[in-house]
Formats: sequence, structure tokens, C-alpha cells
Amino acid sequence: MSKIPAELKYAKTHEWAKPMPDGSITVGISDHAQELLGDMVFVELPQVGAEFAAGQECAVVESVKAASDVYAPVAGKVVEVNAAVAAAPEKMNKDPYGDGWMFRLQPKSAGDVSALLDAKGYAALVAAEKH
Repeated sequence: MSKIPAELKYAKTHEWAKPMPDGSITVGISDHAQELLGDMVFVELPQVGAEFAAGQECAVVESVKAASDVYAPVAGKVVEVNAAVAAAPEKMNKDPYGDGWMFRLQPKSAGDVSALLDAKGYAALVAAEKH
């Protein structure tokens, strides 16, 4: 069973968002998503300074099985990217909620983050997809 940390927020497209003390959010793909994709072989991160609408494609992950788009969980501006995950995509498989984070986003509105799914809502979404 996939891990779904209670302190994170989740998008229906399987990205997680971790609110940071400075108001930004750290973003990555969920444990469930990395399990479905399999071994990561390539990650294309967004550019620092790029602005995205909620749900807009902003990055790409490639695994041995498929390439998949990563979407911005909320509207905002990229303030940092995790170069370590681009150099070693397997970090996303080993530690999707830690070293495997992808980028940090400064949300246009803090309320957008609270509107994302909580762990219980995301668990229900994952369970529904399995049926």
C-alpha cells in the first residue's frame, strides 16, 4: 500500500504539496504515482521563475514504463528546483516525499493550497482508481 503522509496536501493528478514556513510549497509526485510509473530514468524540471496556472503541465517524469506530465497543484511561480532529482531520478522512487521532491512554488493564493485534497481525500481517490 502506498504511503500517504497526513501533513501533505494532494492534487487529483497525484502531485503532493507541502506548505513551507515562507509560504511556498514543495511539490513532488505521490508514492502511488511513482509505484504506477516504475523506475524513474529522467526528470525534466520547470525553470525557476516560470509561472503556471493550477493544473498546467509544468514538468515531465520518464520511467522505464512511460513518460508522464507533472501538473502544478496550484497557480504560482517556481522559486526553486531540486537539481539532485534531475541528476538522480531514482530519488523519486526511493523517497518520493523527501529527497525526491521536484520543485518549490510560491502560490498566487494561500487559499488554493487549502483547497487541495487532504490525505483522507487522496486515499479515497487512489482507492477509487484501483476499482
